[in-house]
Amino acid sequence: MLNFDVQNQAYLAQVEKYLDSECFQYSDEPQKELFDAMRYSLLAGGKRLRPIFVLDFCRMCGGDWQKALPFAAAVEMVHTYSLIHDDLPCMDNDDYRRGKPTNHKVYGEATAVLAGDALLTAAFAYIAKAPYSAETRIRAVEILSDCAGELGMVGGQVLDMRSEDRQCTKQEVLDIQSRKTGALIRAACLLGVLAADGGSEQLLAAKGFADNLGLAFQIRDDILDIIGDAKKLGKAVGVDATKNTFVQLYGLETCDKMVREHTDKALEYLSAFENADYMKHLASLLTSRTV
Repeated sequence: MLNFDVQNQAYLAQVEKYLDSECFQYSDEPQKELFDAMRYSLLAGGKRLRPIFVLDFCRMCGGDWQKALPFAAAVEMVHTYSLIHDDLPCMDNDDYRRGKPTNHKVYGEATAVLAGDALLTAAFAYIAKAPYSAETRIRAVEILSDCAGELGMVGGQVLDMRSEDRQCTKQEVLDIQSRKTGALIRAACLLGVLAADGGSEQLLAAKGFADNLGLAFQIRDDILDIIGDAKKLGKAVGVDATKNTFVQLYGLETCDKMVREHTDKALEYLSAFENADYMKHLASLLTSRTV
């Protein structure tokens, strides 16, 4: 049985090392401000959940998880670009992210937009250069683009923006969050299975896990926006008070129950994998978190 803390530290250390040493250090290029802005947000810390999903699903499927670091970095680049753009004045207009000034507050709006654009583009370059067969890399591009693009995260963001001035139905809120938050978690889990050459049963199980965990994670996030501590969270709370959230629809008590139900469903899907103790523990931590 894996020791959770030891394995978690190993994942975090390798992800941070890879992002710092392998990403956007160009000594001969003149556009240094762009690289600085990209690295400012990419190296700003955070839980690194999506890279960890890639690495652990690779491990659970019998693969070499360190070999999957380019896939893990690619997902984190897409996630980081989405945060930079999400914080912009034309979107959520946030001043802080992870306890630090948001990218546009440091580098200006134009550079922040371009830093996000560059991170998104670079993600696919890292997949293209990963140490896998052409077939695997092409499939990885397909997974990440589907989950990040118009059918996934970006589509969810548009639905979220279009819902701000009206009351949404339960299905509409589900449509928003399954795309805006859940899709990139799904991409990470699927990429991990793909990196280990996992089978169709494991891909389906990874999707089921990700979809349920993504919902539990988002509902917990909505709860923390109401009851959380801004200092611990590193961002403002109460900013979603007028938005269509699960808490707005169901209330705190029902949302607590929904978090438990979706977490339990997510854990059931892990029976398709050997030695899933680490992921079971991580899923439980994430959906009961206070930060």
